[in-house]
Amino acid sequence: MTVLDPVLERARHQMASALRSKVAGEDGPEKAKVIWESEGPRWFTPQDPIWRVHADASMFPAGIRALLLQSLHPLAMAGVAGHSGYKGDPWGRLQRTSEFLATTTFGTIEAAEAQIARVRSIHERVRGKAPGGRPYAASDPHLLAWVHAAEADSFLTAFQRYATQPLTAREADRYVEQAAVVASRLGVPQPPTSVSDLVDVIESYRPELSGTPEAREAARFLLVHPPLPWAARPGYAALAAGAVAILPRWARGPLRLPWLPVTERLVGRPVGGVATSVVRWAMQPAREQRHG
Repeated sequence: MTVLDPVLERARHQMASALRSKVAGEDGPEKAKVIWESEGPRWFTPQDPIWRVHADASMFPAGIRALLLQSLHPLAMAGVAGHSGYKGDPWGRLQRTSEFLATTTFGTIEAAEAQIARVRSIHERVRGKAPGGRPYAASDPHLLAWVHAAEADSFLTAFQRYATQPLTAREADRYVEQAAVVASRLGVPQPPTSVSDLVDVIESYRPELSGTPEAREAARFLLVHPPLPWAARPGYAALAAGAVAILPRWARGPLRLPWLPVTERLVGRPVGGVATSVVRWAMQPAREQRHG
């Protein structure tokens, strides 16, 4: 053991604790214990692609990318702006999303179905009118399908870009198929079950997408004014750069994000990769203990 080993371990522990506090909340350890240690059948196993993707640090830039992509649908964005409290309680929203993903991916079927029922109940109460007067409802299968497609595409894209061992083409198809298990129970009609299906679904929504003032405001909040102490902002900025670097080109203009292919290839993606690697390094002890 070198002199630096204790220092690195202490830094890793501090970073992991800070990340878990933000992503999972103060009661995160108790929730994690229930998710991981409860006895009962599960939909997925550690060998499944969905387990590998959702357990990886690439989910950090993936989550930012998913939110940016989802915001391009005016009705989905109106629901977020009107009901989610993403500015007043951004970490609370992140923690609820994190708990849902963890429970439905790693938890027992009983716990996963309870989470899905809870979210469906919330969706039934989220309705209103977007600027311009168009009505929206979070339970609308068409909007649910967009939210799911944007998430699945973002999670898979980030994993393929930043994971230490990307999925094979067959595994990537299997990931999309496994993500559909949860999506169909949430109310998504015929969710995509292969990468090519997922690409087709994303393309089919493009005529409906636009950069509304609400979407651009959400992008500024996510990328420029995150609710973080100054000391934490450089690390977050690196993850955000990694997220923007893997956004499709057609999504940039509506959100007024520049398309700088050379800069992103030489800076954005490498910086995002390094930031993801640091997060992976920080979280590794907990994952090793969990699978050990």
